[in-house]
Amino acid sequence: QVQLVESGGGLVQAGGSLRLSCAASGRTFRSYVMGWFRQAPGQEREFVAAINRSGSNTYNADSVKGRFTISRDNAKNTVYLQMNSLKPEDTAVYYCAADAHWVITRRPGEYDYWGQGTQVTVSS
Repeated sequence: QVQLVESGGGLVQAGGSLRLSCAASGRTFRSYVMGWFRQAPGQEREFVAAINRSGSNTYNADSVKGRFTISRDNAKNTVYLQMNSLKPEDTAVYYCAADAHWVITRRPGEYDYWGQGTQVTVSS
């Protein structure tokens, strides 16, 4: 069982930056692929970024390439999402998720555990 708690969301102007954190419970954090997803009102949950177990490989959605960076610190049981050059269309609830499989996936159904989400609002 893994419990995930996101933090770092808030209100920011377009062009600004935010850093989201996701703290995981338990001693098996390094056994999970970690991902970030987002969901805007009336929209389906959307893949944002994922990182493999060691942190050596990442995968970003096209919509955030060059602006968002996912990273992890296995010693701190934490995954991060650095978000730069934010746009109003980035407004959503952001969720972190843990996947026990070996390979990075963008499919939300493959993830085993989810956090409660943190709101990110980007004003124009």
